[in-house]
Amino acid sequence: MSRKPRKASTAPAPAPLQLGQHVEMPLSPDRAQLDRVPNPHSDTNYVARFTMPEFTSICPVTGQPDFAILVIDYVPNKWLVESKSLKLYLNSFRNVGSFHEDCTVSIGKRLVKLLAPRWLRIGGYFYPRGGMPIDVFWQAGKLPATVWVPDQGVPPYRGRG
Repeated sequence: MSRKPRKASTAPAPAPLQLGQHVEMPLSPDRAQLDRVPNPHSDTNYVARFTMPEFTSICPVTGQPDFAILVIDYVPNKWLVESKSLKLYLNSFRNVGSFHEDCTVSIGKRLVKLLAPRWLRIGGYFYPRGGMPIDVFWQAGKLPATVWVPDQGVPPYRGRG
Protein backbone atom coordinates (compact mmCIF):
# COMPACT_ATOMS: atom_id res chain seq x y z
CA MET A 1 0.00 0.00 0.00
CA SER A 2 1.49 3.32 -0.99
CA ARG A 3 1.15 6.40 1.10
CA LYS A 4 0.99 9.94 -0.11
CA PRO A 5 3.86 12.04 1.12
CA ARG A 6 2.91 14.56 3.78
CA LYS A 7 2.90 18.16 2.69
CA ALA A 8 5.32 20.38 4.51
CA SER A 9 3.61 22.86 6.77
CA THR A 10 3.61 26.41 5.46
CA ALA A 11 2.78 27.83 8.88
CA PRO A 12 5.69 29.57 10.57
CA ALA A 13 7.20 27.72 13.49
CA PRO A 14 6.14 29.17 16.85
CA ALA A 15 8.66 31.49 18.44
CA PRO A 16 10.60 29.89 21.30
CA LEU A 17 9.43 30.68 24.79
CA GLN A 18 11.12 33.64 26.43
CA LEU A 19 11.25 31.80 29.74
CA GLY A 20 14.84 31.10 30.80
CA GLN A 21 16.28 33.48 28.23
CA HIS A 22 17.56 37.04 28.41
CA VAL A 23 14.92 39.13 26.68
CA GLU A 24 15.00 42.87 26.01
CA MET A 25 12.00 44.95 27.05
CA PRO A 26 9.63 45.21 24.06
CA LEU A 27 9.37 48.72 22.65
CA SER A 28 5.57 48.53 22.48
CA PRO A 29 2.71 46.12 23.24
CA ASP A 30 2.38 45.43 19.50
CA ARG A 31 5.97 44.17 19.41
CA ALA A 32 5.72 42.13 22.62
CA GLN A 33 5.61 38.35 22.36
CA LEU A 34 3.04 36.73 24.63
CA ASP A 35 3.73 33.05 25.27
CA ARG A 36 1.31 30.32 26.24
CA VAL A 37 1.89 26.89 27.68
CA PRO A 38 -0.41 23.86 27.91
CA ASN A 39 -2.75 23.77 30.90
CA PRO A 40 -2.04 20.50 32.76
CA HIS A 41 -5.50 20.68 34.36
CA SER A 42 -7.64 21.60 31.36
CA ASP A 43 -10.36 19.28 32.65
CA THR A 44 -10.75 21.39 35.82
CA ASN A 45 -12.32 24.81 36.31
CA TYR A 46 -10.14 27.08 38.45
CA VAL A 47 -9.16 30.73 38.56
CA ALA A 48 -5.64 32.00 37.87
CA ARG A 49 -4.91 35.58 38.96
CA PHE A 50 -2.19 38.00 37.96
CA THR A 51 -1.84 41.26 39.84
CA MET A 52 0.44 44.03 38.62
CA PRO A 53 0.55 46.71 41.33
CA GLU A 54 2.95 48.98 39.41
CA PHE A 55 1.47 49.15 35.92
CA THR A 56 2.46 52.29 34.02
CA SER A 57 1.48 53.79 30.72
CA ILE A 58 1.87 57.19 29.09
CA CYS A 59 -0.92 59.73 28.65
CA PRO A 60 -1.28 60.22 24.88
CA VAL A 61 -2.13 63.91 25.38
CA THR A 62 0.36 65.13 27.99
CA GLY A 63 3.09 62.50 27.76
CA GLN A 64 2.98 62.16 31.54
CA PRO A 65 3.08 58.72 33.19
CA ASP A 66 -0.10 57.06 34.42
CA PHE A 67 -0.04 54.49 37.22
CA ALA A 68 -2.45 51.67 37.96
CA ILE A 69 -3.03 48.38 39.68
CA LEU A 70 -4.06 45.73 37.14
CA VAL A 71 -5.81 42.54 38.22
CA ILE A 72 -6.36 39.79 35.64
CA ASP A 73 -8.50 36.78 36.58
CA TYR A 74 -9.18 33.95 34.17
CA VAL A 75 -10.50 30.41 34.03
CA PRO A 76 -8.10 28.65 31.66
CA ASN A 77 -9.13 26.19 29.02
CA LYS A 78 -6.30 24.49 27.09
CA TRP A 79 -3.70 27.24 27.59
CA LEU A 80 -2.03 29.23 30.36
CA VAL A 81 -0.27 32.53 29.80
CA GLU A 82 3.43 32.29 30.61
CA SER A 83 4.11 34.85 33.34
CA LYS A 84 7.48 36.22 32.17
CA SER A 85 6.06 37.06 28.77
CA LEU A 86 3.02 38.65 30.44
CA LYS A 87 5.28 40.86 32.60
CA LEU A 88 7.27 41.97 29.56
CA TYR A 89 4.08 42.68 27.62
CA LEU A 90 2.51 44.69 30.45
CA ASN A 91 5.71 46.65 31.04
CA SER A 92 5.86 47.60 27.35
CA PHE A 93 2.90 49.94 27.92
CA ARG A 94 5.40 52.30 29.59
CA ASN A 95 6.59 53.29 26.15
CA VAL A 96 3.36 54.18 24.36
CA GLY A 97 0.62 56.76 24.70
CA SER A 98 -2.68 55.12 25.51
CA PHE A 99 -5.80 56.06 27.45
CA HIS A 100 -6.73 53.97 30.50
CA GLU A 101 -9.68 52.37 28.75
CA ASP A 102 -7.57 51.40 25.73
CA CYS A 103 -4.83 49.84 27.90
CA THR A 104 -7.25 47.74 29.92
CA VAL A 105 -9.47 46.52 27.09
CA SER A 106 -6.52 45.88 24.73
CA ILE A 107 -4.81 43.69 27.32
CA GLY A 108 -7.99 41.70 27.92
CA LYS A 109 -8.68 41.18 24.22
CA ARG A 110 -5.11 40.11 23.48
CA LEU A 111 -5.19 37.53 26.27
CA VAL A 112 -8.54 36.17 25.09
CA LYS A 113 -7.23 35.87 21.53
CA LEU A 114 -4.09 34.05 22.73
CA LEU A 115 -5.64 31.75 25.33
CA ALA A 116 -9.31 31.25 24.42
CA PRO A 117 -10.09 30.96 28.15
CA ARG A 118 -13.44 29.86 29.52
CA TRP A 119 -13.72 33.26 31.20
CA LEU A 120 -11.50 36.30 31.72
CA ARG A 121 -11.89 39.62 33.49
CA ILE A 122 -9.48 42.49 33.93
CA GLY A 123 -9.71 45.42 36.29
CA GLY A 124 -7.58 48.51 35.71
CA TYR A 125 -7.49 50.69 38.83
CA PHE A 126 -5.78 53.90 37.74
CA TYR A 127 -4.53 56.54 40.13
CA PRO A 128 -5.94 60.05 39.76
CA ARG A 129 -5.06 62.18 36.78
CA GLY A 130 -6.36 65.72 37.05
CA GLY A 131 -7.83 64.84 40.46
CA MET A 132 -10.02 61.96 39.23
CA PRO A 133 -9.22 58.24 39.36
CA ILE A 134 -10.43 56.12 36.45
CA ASP A 135 -11.25 52.43 36.93
CA VAL A 136 -11.83 50.25 33.87
CA PHE A 137 -13.35 46.74 33.87
CA TRP A 138 -13.71 44.28 30.99
CA GLN A 139 -14.60 40.62 30.75
CA ALA A 140 -15.20 37.91 28.19
CA GLY A 141 -16.88 34.52 28.36
CA LYS A 142 -19.18 33.10 30.99
CA LEU A 143 -17.92 32.27 34.46
CA PRO A 144 -18.55 28.57 35.14
CA ALA A 145 -21.13 28.12 37.92
CA THR A 146 -18.81 25.98 40.05
CA VAL A 147 -15.96 28.51 40.17
CA TRP A 148 -15.32 30.78 43.13
CA VAL A 149 -13.76 34.11 42.22
CA PRO A 150 -12.59 36.34 45.05
CA ASP A 151 -13.02 40.10 44.98
CA GLN A 152 -10.15 41.77 43.17
CA GLY A 153 -9.12 43.32 46.46
CA VAL A 154 -8.42 46.85 45.25
CA PRO A 155 -10.29 49.35 47.43
CA PRO A 156 -11.97 52.36 45.86
CA TYR A 157 -9.75 55.42 45.74
CA ARG A 158 -10.03 57.46 48.94
CA GLY A 159 -7.22 59.96 48.64
CA ARG A 160 -5.55 60.54 51.96
CA GLY A 161 -8.64 59.47 53.89
